[in-house]
Amino acid sequence: MPTIMYDSRQVARDLVMGVTPYDGQEIADQNWMLDWIDSGAPLFRTAKPATPPRHLAVYAALLDQPSRSLMLVDHAKAKAWLSIGGHVDPEEDPRDTVVRELKEEATISPPFDPRFGSDAFFLTVTQTRGLGSHIDATLWFVFAADRTQGIVPDPAEFSAARWFSLDDPAVWKGEFDPQMFRFLDKLNASLELASAA
Repeated sequence: MPTIMYDSRQVARDLVMGVTPYDGQEIADQNWMLDWIDSGAPLFRTAKPATPPRHLAVYAALLDQPSRSLMLVDHAKAKAWLSIGGHVDPEEDPRDTVVRELKEEATISPPFDPRFGSDAFFLTVTQTRGLGSHIDATLWFVFAADRTQGIVPDPAEFSAARWFSLDDPAVWKGEFDPQMFRFLDKLNASLELASAA
């Protein structure tokens, strides 16, 4: 029987191409990611914190649809509210990465949100802050979460975890991932379209 070769570069490219950009910044980030993937440059982090200086990462957006809320964690190093996520290991499928990160960092295994499936919903290219600054090319996936389910965030990574209402602007105070509000705009627009259908 012939062996089927796994092409991690093609998998990454397909996931990036599968994202329908929401705004001009996402179009620019998608083009940047495709050029980077097609260049043959390394895609995966091989040594912490920044080798190579550009690498593939993932976020898991935990959405509780009945309460229209999103769970975020206060990342100890980044000093900001982020979705759970991490760097894609060499030759790893980013969909496997995001599931692994949820198990490792929050001890949960929720399903991908059926409205979005296991495709990436959003993508960003972000220069990280602080020592070891590097570029994270991040694929954002949406999961169907339950805010009543026990979530135990890794205390070595996060100082807190909480649910943020999509409908209450007053709760969105503090430091967040620099692309979070663009993500929320796209998510809210997608949820409105889904409810109108």
